Amino acid sequence: MTKTKKTGAVWVLIFAYGVLAFAALGRSSFELATKFSAAPLPYTLSAIAACFYVLATIALIRQGSFWRKLATWILSFELVLVLVIGFATIFDANAFPAKTVWSNFGQGYGFVPLALPIIGLVWLRRGEKK
Repeated sequence: MTKTKKTGAVWVLIFAYGVLAFAALGRSSFELATKFSAAPLPYTLSAIAACFYVLATIALIRQGSFWRKLATWILSFELVLVLVIGFATIFDANAFPAKTVWSNFGQGYGFVPLALPIIGLVWLRRGEKK
């Protein structure tokens, strides 16, 4: 089992996931509590995104092969969801009467939701080769 040393750049990635987790959790909690009936699918997807960001933050911080595998799975699945929801919001906007964290590939968040899992997966992959 090799441990990858976390450099400053990786801490920026972890910090970004933490901020996104906090933002998505706050947003989705408010939306679910006050506006759920208006757009249940988008608000539920935002809550799911928040859960992914919390799990990704924890998995990226922790050391060991279990956490590395878990982080890889979480980030991979997150990337798939960002792409699926991103395309769905473009091609069937009527199904999404409200924005989600992943709408239009995370456009409302500066496309950070699209970039983070890619950057994280590259870092995880690079660490495996060392």
